[in-house]
Amino acid sequence: MSASAARSSANMAVGTLASRILGFIKGMILSIAVAGTVVGDIFEAANYMPNLIFLMLAGGVFNAVLIPQIAKASKQPDKGSDFISRLLTLGVLGLLGLTAVVMLLVVPIMGAATSFKGNQLELAITFGLFLLPQIFFYGLFSLLGQVLNAHNSFKAYAWAPVLNNVVAIAGLLVFIFVAGSARVHPHTAENWTLGQSWMLAGTATLGIIVQSVILLIPVHRLGLNLRPKFSLKGTGLGATAKIATWTMGTMIIGNLSFLVIMRIATIPTGGDDSSAPSSALPGILILNRATELYIMPHSTIALSIATVMFTAMAHAAANKDLPALRSSLSSALRTTGMATVFTSMALLVLSGPLGMLFSGNQEVQGRQVAITLAILAVGAPFFSINFILNRVFYSQENAKTPFILQCIAVVVILGCALMAGQLPPQWIIYGLALSYTVSNLVGPIVSHNLLKAKIGDYGRGLIMRAHMRFLAAALVSGIVGELVLRLFGSSTQGGFMWTSIPASLATLAVVGTVMAVVYVLVLKQLRVDEVDALLNPLIKKVRTRLPGKLPGK
Repeated sequence: MSASAARSSANMAVGTLASRILGFIKGMILSIAVAGTVVGDIFEAANYMPNLIFLMLAGGVFNAVLIPQIAKASKQPDKGSDFISRLLTLGVLGLLGLTAVVMLLVVPIMGAATSFKGNQLELAITFGLFLLPQIFFYGLFSLLGQVLNAHNSFKAYAWAPVLNNVVAIAGLLVFIFVAGSARVHPHTAENWTLGQSWMLAGTATLGIIVQSVILLIPVHRLGLNLRPKFSLKGTGLGATAKIATWTMGTMIIGNLSFLVIMRIATIPTGGDDSSAPSSALPGILILNRATELYIMPHSTIALSIATVMFTAMAHAAANKDLPALRSSLSSALRTTGMATVFTSMALLVLSGPLGMLFSGNQEVQGRQVAITLAILAVGAPFFSINFILNRVFYSQENAKTPFILQCIAVVVILGCALMAGQLPPQWIIYGLALSYTVSNLVGPIVSHNLLKAKIGDYGRGLIMRAHMRFLAAALVSGIVGELVLRLFGSSTQGGFMWTSIPASLATLAVVGTVMAVVYVLVLKQLRVDEVDALLNPLIKKVRTRLPGKLPGK
């Protein structure tokens, strides 16, 4: 990885990490507000819906297809101004139409996608009316972000979600102040008010609006002189549409499976056993909090590296430079693996204290999140590997192969999820987590075989040797971490780390730091070059901000 690419990845990683930290704080506050109540699961399902629909119908086109097209257009004398203007015009109009249709269909959508009934379903529909407008702003954020990324401007796109989380956290704090926490004032579908919906769901949507609109500033600074243009002739958008068709098919197939998973995940608190106390049964709120934790390594490291390297791969593919394409892929996999292998081990060892962060200070729910997270953590590195492998196909404007890969993944995960739905209610969420892990393990195997046939050997031996060293170092850090964790009462009910959120934070700070130090020291002993490539840009950035640091020193 070049120095500039490493710096860009580091900048994105820092911004994304800041957003993720605030996202965790938001999740913790949300758990205090509604965890252990059926309202929590209803809101979680409704809040998941706009993102799911956007990804299913438009997200793949924006996230995977547009960068190669914009990269090509940027070589034109006008720096792609005409092409991007037409693209933005078409995108905004399409998003407005899609959002309007979904809003009109809110009742059948919520009824089909969840297992809620009666008052629970009515509340889900109410939440949907507040939350589904997010579809338009998710699309606007993604569209503007890809324009910035294609012009090698990564920072704003990484940092905009920070504002979203700040707004959402403020809304949750207002909700708790006015309506009370779940422990003090148990919330039900029967005692819920419209004002509470405004505070909980309205501010969630406001955060997405702010996140999107703020990107208009850096896009304007690109100096592209963008303006609405409705004519599509001579723009090359026909080629984009052809690729987009396959990509949209890929996302539809993939996210339809998640609609099935959502319906299964709402069975414990919204199905036949809804009379049971919701805190006794893990539901979709537990699954999504654990998923957010397990996806963090991918979001902060793999996605940052992949976004930067994808632009390089797109340019290499446009120039028919296969050696450069293979080199970028190998570098991205090795640098990413160094982080994701360790964080997978850390998630496994620290699943208990991490689970307590989203428990609302209730050990039962903390253990539910911990079990779900431990199952998911096993597949975390493979998820990132598969994501990066698929970016190569898109960089070559090949959307058909990812569609085939997605169909295979859907067959695997749906088969496992449908079996999970037959389990007793208390085991359904754990079965769904196992479905994710099985799918993550299968994905890279199939993707690798198809990709090798198209671009040749991209350094499989070098990548495997690097990952084996990462795994050896992670195992050492995991053993040390587990031994230290026992000092905090991990193996006993009511132990220190299970007593409260502050206790779990203290446990994470100590044990996590010990594990990270051990991991880096072992990597240094194994002479792993990737550790310097990833850490040096971050260390340099910190040093330049130390008090008393002289310019140029």
